[in-house]
Amino acid sequence: MIAIAGAMAASAAGLFVIGQRDDEYETTVGEVRRVPLADRSTMAINTASRIAVAYTATRRSVTIDRGEAWFRVTKDPAKPFVVAAGRVRVEAVGTAFSVRRRDEGADVMVTEGTVRVWVEGNAADAVQLTAGGALFVSDAAPMRREAVVAPTIERRLAWRSGKIDLEGETLAEAVAEFNRYSAVPIVVREPQIAEKRLYGVFRLDDPAGFARTAAVTLGVRAWTQDGTIVIAERR
Repeated sequence: MIAIAGAMAASAAGLFVIGQRDDEYETTVGEVRRVPLADRSTMAINTASRIAVAYTATRRSVTIDRGEAWFRVTKDPAKPFVVAAGRVRVEAVGTAFSVRRRDEGADVMVTEGTVRVWVEGNAADAVQLTAGGALFVSDAAPMRREAVVAPTIERRLAWRSGKIDLEGETLAEAVAEFNRYSAVPIVVREPQIAEKRLYGVFRLDDPAGFARTAAVTLGVRAWTQDGTIVIAERR
């Protein structure tokens, strides 16, 4: 019995230590991962991201060094769930939201519940963002809310299922998004083509298929040359 009790105590101590350490997650270009967290929350990590998770007895902390993640947070008022992306902070108790780190701030979108958003050192100016809301938070400038609806946010989060959902975005915007996921870049030769708009749902792991479909839709050409997918006017 003493031996069993000792083993149980050692096991419990081990679990406690594991709960305190940082767990790091990194995705390669084109990789999307869904990760279960220790508190039964879940995290979907987008392409080319690096994220650290650390839980203590009073706080659940996530740091986005680069990239983007969507979180479905298990409710626990005693342990706030706080995401840091640069100087931007996002806190939730039980909700679902995404954070994408940018060079000078972060994009925040809420799919369920409410989050509190602020910039490090300015917690008194925190704002509440509810389901269907989107916000760009600059490290230095005022926050900028976006007038969006829930379906728009779901389209922007289509990467969770390996897709891109276009609803009138320009070819330039679509190509920029595809280039986040592919080692084979897409290049648009003429500016007038880049401004044309596209509609449809495409697989993120098939940039060549997207380029061919876009070319047919827009009446232009698409081909592969020297490891690059080119979209250009017909000659």
